[in-house]
Amino acid sequence: MEVIVNKLKNSGKYLRLFIILGLLFMITASIIFIGIYVYARTLGPPPLAVSQSTIYYSDNGSIIGETSNGQKRYWVSIDDISPYLVDATVSIEDKNFYSHHGFDYKRIGGAILADIKAMAKVQGASTITQQYARNLFLEHEKTWTRKIAEAFYTLRLEIFYTKDEILEGYLNTIYYGHGAYGAEAASQYYFGKEASELTLAEATMLAGIPKGPSLYSPFASMENAKKRQGIILNSLIENDYITVEDKTIAFNEELSLVGKFPNASMETAPYFQDAVKNILKNQLHLDDKTIELGGLRVYTTLNTEQQKIAEETISHTIDKDSDIQIGFVAMDPSTGFVKAMVGGRDYEQSPFNRAIQATRQPGSTIKPLLYYAALEHGFTPVTMMSSEKTTFRFDDGRDPYTPHNFNNKYADGNITMAQALAVSDNVYAVKTHLFLGQDTLVKTGEKFGLTTDLQEVPSLALGTSNVRVIDMANAYSMFANGGNSVSPVFITKIETNDGQILYEQKAKKEKVLDTDLTFVMNQMMTGMFDPNLNGYASVTGSTVKNEITRIYAGKSGSTESDSWMIGYTPQLVSAVWTGYDQGEPITLTADKTYAKKVWVQFMEQSLKEEPIKGFIPTKGTVGVYIDPKSGKLATDACETKRMMYFTKETVPTEYCADLPKDDSSDKPANNEKTKEKVPWYKRILPW
Repeated sequence: MEVIVNKLKNSGKYLRLFIILGLLFMITASIIFIGIYVYARTLGPPPLAVSQSTIYYSDNGSIIGETSNGQKRYWVSIDDISPYLVDATVSIEDKNFYSHHGFDYKRIGGAILADIKAMAKVQGASTITQQYARNLFLEHEKTWTRKIAEAFYTLRLEIFYTKDEILEGYLNTIYYGHGAYGAEAASQYYFGKEASELTLAEATMLAGIPKGPSLYSPFASMENAKKRQGIILNSLIENDYITVEDKTIAFNEELSLVGKFPNASMETAPYFQDAVKNILKNQLHLDDKTIELGGLRVYTTLNTEQQKIAEETISHTIDKDSDIQIGFVAMDPSTGFVKAMVGGRDYEQSPFNRAIQATRQPGSTIKPLLYYAALEHGFTPVTMMSSEKTTFRFDDGRDPYTPHNFNNKYADGNITMAQALAVSDNVYAVKTHLFLGQDTLVKTGEKFGLTTDLQEVPSLALGTSNVRVIDMANAYSMFANGGNSVSPVFITKIETNDGQILYEQKAKKEKVLDTDLTFVMNQMMTGMFDPNLNGYASVTGSTVKNEITRIYAGKSGSTESDSWMIGYTPQLVSAVWTGYDQGEPITLTADKTYAKKVWVQFMEQSLKEEPIKGFIPTKGTVGVYIDPKSGKLATDACETKRMMYFTKETVPTEYCADLPKDDSSDKPANNEKTKEKVPWYKRILPW
């Protein structure tokens, strides 16, 4: 009896010890848990920065490309994900998601028992929150360190974020195979549609893939995918999401699989996209990681229709066997927005952008800048100078300079500035350049936004200093918009994936050219298409004159190794350069015509649906009919006449012939009256 009593006493001691130890364990565990909780609260919410594809948009909001490094990642609101996919994911992955606090202890216990029974890892117990934590912050290695860190991040997510926010994050980060991360990318890849548009059949097919993309992707095994889909549909029935009838319809629905992403990274305007990325990095100073996987929304100025026209025109115009290269830019002159760009014949073979990176001699396309400066210094469209073979000699020891006209054709007499521009007379240009002073054109080039160095040499008037295609397009935009300063714009806005604006282009208007003189230049530059200005040679636009259906202003240019055409309306400017990369001479006649052909076809097709707009006379200008040959006011006796514009103070007063004049006509009444119009110094000194 005594032995029994002693045993009871000892067992009571052990029980008390067990209870005490249990209490101590619970207190310690509680203190540890409280400490972890307080520490988690102190750290605040974990950042939910997720790598996402940066997407580039055209001017109408369509996607033109994206960066991804082989991974497609898009973030969409849970409201923009099909409820079928949301329900299917919760049902199969974590049916108690809305009732637990990050850890499903019952499920964990069941998984442990199953693993012990099978003597292997056969059942997972991770909740959606745990999986999201792993996707966000951790590698998928199977170590205790990783599991502890995962548990801590899970706790922080549950403390600071709502269930819907956690579920949204999970659905946007889970891997669905084939490089698709998140529901939106997966929906686009598998079914070619947005996640919000998924049907029950499509959603249950997708929901089964994350368990093992290499096993359950329908492209890996349709049989496995269908089996997995059936399991998910059954779970939806068990959890009261759908009916048996819903399951039957969904399971038997024929799915239309796509198997590719709709947004090919560099298919649309690759040279343009390169230029945009360069701006993001070098002008807006974003780092490479942000540009590539920062989830940015970059809104650009590209017009996809005009880009398509440009690319197709170039492809159809230039002989496929030719080595001629091209640089092409189209801009909206009112804003500077770059609407289309081609930097070469084949981006895959050569990503070098000849529209931006290359510098080439502009030839006679520099002359409008020269003649604008001449107008500023008192010249008018009818200022006369002699066009004849001329050798210029200099007092400072420089070699003599003899410019030549195309085919060595000269008027061998006086021509007007309007004629000189229309037929591209080189002698007239050099005389003007030397008269103004060789620094004048250099300063004018800076005013027009040219970013390359122009050399103060006599031949600068003929375009011998290198320029960029985009700079020339920008310079001509200033003519087209009436004299306002513009700069090439590629990006209008940049947003983060959650809608925060990182950058927004601000419109600036600064008048840098004289409005009246700009209009006079615009009118003069229509002369390259006007045979009425024909003098000793054809106007330079005669080869494409029959293809134009509206009023254009422009200028062509050529050197031994460069061929240019730049022209515009008030709505659109385009600049075209063609030539060989290494500067070899352009010898074939066909190769010399490409620039004009590409230009005219692009402009005509791009503006086909647009109203015809001319250049509106300004208040300070006057239009009168001029005899192009003499540069004087036209009468009925003149061979030809052309409407030309002048500033009010520079309108000519002499007529082209001395004919009788009625009171009602604008011709001189008699010879005596004509003589009265001759300045007194010319009557005394007729030479």
